[in-house]
Order: sequence, then C-alpha cells, then structure tokens
Amino acid sequence: MILGIKKLHELVKEMNLVENLCDREKNNPEGAGFDLRLGEIYELEGDGFLGVEERNTPAIKLVAKNEEGKSEKENAFVFEPGKYYLVKTMEKVNLPVTVSGIIFPRTTLFRSGLGLFNGIVQPGYQGELTFGLCNLGKSNIKISFGARVVHITFHEVLGEGNQYRGQWQGGRVATSGKEVQV
Repeated sequence: MILGIKKLHELVKEMNLVENLCDREKNNPEGAGFDLRLGEIYELEGDGFLGVEERNTPAIKLVAKNEEGKSEKENAFVFEPGKYYLVKTMEKVNLPVTVSGIIFPRTTLFRSGLGLFNGIVQPGYQGELTFGLCNLGKSNIKISFGARVVHITFHEVLGEGNQYRGQWQGGRVATSGKEVQV
C-alpha cells in the first residue's frame, strides 16, 4: 500500500523519515510522495567488475554540487547528450523496516530526453539517494541544483522487512576498490 501524504508528514515529524525537505514538500506537496532535489553529480571513470562474491564499481569523479549562496544561473549543471552520470539527492531518507521507497522520474526529465536509472529503496536504508541519469536526447539540458528531479513514493511492508545491511548505507556513491558483497 502506498502511504499518503498525511501519513508521510506524520513520519517526517515522528522519526525524520525524510531530512532536508524543501518548503514546498513540507507545506504543499503533490500526489502521494515527495519530490526530491538534485544535489550532486558524478561521472564514472575506468573499469568495474560485478562478480558473484566481489565487486568493484568504476571510480567516480564529483563534477558539480549544490553551492549555497550562488545564483540559480550559476548553481546549475549541463547534462550533455550521450553522457551518463550518477546523481545524488539533497534529501536523506531514514526508512524503518516497515517501509520501502520507489523512485520515479518527474515527467520533465523524460520530456527533456533524460533517462533515469533507479530502483527500490530497501527497508532500513538511511542516507541520500543515488541514481543514474543519462541524456538520451540530442540537446544539452541544464538543471539547477535544488530543482525537483525525482518523486519517491513510500510503501508499507506487510509483516516487516529485513533491515538493509548493504554497503551503500549512508549515501555512498561507489566502492573504494574491490570489496566482498554482504
């Protein structure tokens, strides 16, 4: 079952379900979830390996991030055609084991030619959210930091889920070398 906005606001107040929500999401949200904002952008560098027991994601390079105090015109990033990026939200989530989240693109992303690569936010996950963004179109697309780019809905886990214990806990974006999966 998707949790409604009244319940989400209760969980934000009671247990800090989502930290750093913008005023719009606190006071006048749309739908049955929250819009999340663009906070950091990374490019991938080098090779990676995803094995049965070990993995090593490509290295990352922070190419841009939100800078408080800059004008919107200066505090933006241009997504170039054909390039793939990892992007991180300004918000952090703190999910109990009874709630999971699903990320969806805001329609202005795909209307602009941007493809979102995302997944389920597991029960018990805490931290910023990272997902892939690729400019599949032919035009440069400029996005201001702080712009709402994705929508997250929260879902009740009946019977209780298992605590997320993966290495991505806390908002980590990439591995720091070869590591064993949990």
